[in-house]
Amino acid sequence: MPQNITRRRFLRQVNCAAISALPILNTLLNLKLAGNVAAATTGNTDYKALVCIFLAGGCDTFNILVPTGAEYSDYATIRGPVALSQDTLLPLNSTAQSSTPLGLNPALTNIQQLFNAGNAAYVTNVGTLIQPVTKDEYNNGTISLPLGLYSHSDQQEQWQTSTPDIRSAHGWGGRAADILQSLNTLNTVSMNISLTGQNIWQCGNNSYVYTVNNTGAVPLDGYDPTNTDPWSALPIRTQAVNSQLALQYQHLLTQAFNNSKNDAMAAYTLFNSATSGALPSSVTFPANSYFSSNMQMVAKAIAGAPSMGQNRQTFFIEYDGWDTHDNLIATQASLLPDVDATLAAFYNCLVAMGLQNNVTVFTISDFARTLTSDGGGTDHAWGGNHLVLGGAVNGGQVYGQYPSLYANNPLDVGRGRIIPQIAVDSYFAELALWFGVSPSSLSQVLPNIGNFYNTSSGTPPVGFMA
Repeated sequence: MPQNITRRRFLRQVNCAAISALPILNTLLNLKLAGNVAAATTGNTDYKALVCIFLAGGCDTFNILVPTGAEYSDYATIRGPVALSQDTLLPLNSTAQSSTPLGLNPALTNIQQLFNAGNAAYVTNVGTLIQPVTKDEYNNGTISLPLGLYSHSDQQEQWQTSTPDIRSAHGWGGRAADILQSLNTLNTVSMNISLTGQNIWQCGNNSYVYTVNNTGAVPLDGYDPTNTDPWSALPIRTQAVNSQLALQYQHLLTQAFNNSKNDAMAAYTLFNSATSGALPSSVTFPANSYFSSNMQMVAKAIAGAPSMGQNRQTFFIEYDGWDTHDNLIATQASLLPDVDATLAAFYNCLVAMGLQNNVTVFTISDFARTLTSDGGGTDHAWGGNHLVLGGAVNGGQVYGQYPSLYANNPLDVGRGRIIPQIAVDSYFAELALWFGVSPSSLSQVLPNIGNFYNTSSGTPPVGFMA
């Protein structure tokens, strides 16, 4: 029988509900109970995925992409004890826009082959910028610079948000997902899948990060509907959880929280079912490698995308260990072979699945590092070089002008800290447009893109994507 609800009684119930719900409110927000936003897309529903490899700590990318010709002497002079031997560098067939002959770190034999075959490219001297900067403007303090320039935490955030003028909890991958998520026929599993926990890059206003590990989605502790052992406590716990999930609550936030738990269980079941298949037997990934095992799970999730109703996916993997204040050469010699072999295996896996043109891998990092050395390592710097890999990449080229490396050159603001000439906005805009964001929606994903690129120009921001 309906009850007469007075204004006072209504307010009392609302206030009590609000107070009792405070402990779970943050959880509800994190689970993104808000509905999907209207999507502004290019109308393209073919499958595409972006795989972001975050080299955490600030990768010294001037010991990854190195001049091999006359400019090598400048490199060797300023790098001193951390310079690689010229005769160990792996030559690249073409440097395209860059007029400097370049080679790769000797550990990157597979990347060299992928580059020379046209399946990989490098973007040189890319970094965080609010607007283009000259050396005089930097020295005179007459132009705005990224917040916390040279700071790990600030630059890690800005490479993921592409908003170096403000601090934000939303990344450009998440903002792209806000726009494109309606291309997926199911949203049981988020299109933003992380192999290494929560991150800013994939956080949007209405899209969220779905975290898994290298074995799949993480199960609810003490819950196993397949266990029927009468001597085990698991069936009893599972039955109790199922009973709780089946309840209907009058309290709106409590019911919303229960719905979110049901959604999480559905996502767990769907993801693990979709990724249960074996990868092509013709491909061998490196053994005993955390990075490799994560990339194998990415490959399984890509293969399982149709089962999850996903035409768009993003993946995030954080790879630690690149903060080389000392032992630069030895550290990279231990890390780069893993990166090299794993990315080659991943690309070969995509080829075996016929999806090499549908998936693009790209690297980011906090910053590059100083050209000068503190002995065996290097310090925090600015612009650096990054890899893009995939069948849709206009490969075999280095995009941008590789900077001069002699001391106090026109881009050197001290200790070999190089002013970027390609903004991360342009780098990311190229990827976002390929992913399906329309030029008219690009500023929603990259708010500062207008400072570097005319979205109505009809030309690509950098040119490395087909």
